[in-house]
Amino acid sequence: RLVDQARKADGGQTARRLAHERAYRVMAALAGDYPGFEDAARALFADDIDALARAAASWPQDVRDYAVKLAQPQEQPQDQSRE
Repeated sequence: RLVDQARKADGGQTARRLAHERAYRVMAALAGDYPGFEDAARALFADDIDALARAAASWPQDVRDYAVKLAQPQEQPQDQSRE
């Protein structure tokens, strides 16, 4: 319970950081050699999802869409059920 409360109290920073790390790992594995990867990674860690999508515009659509989706923090269903 204390961990859940701490996660909620940090204003979503932990969820955002975890989303960025998750997205970066996937991007590096799937798109590390694609043009715009470095710009996309910088945009990811700057929390600029629009710039990430622009930098990844030349990537295959499914890879780009997946990276953008992963970059956004996801709600944790188990956290909601404990409230």
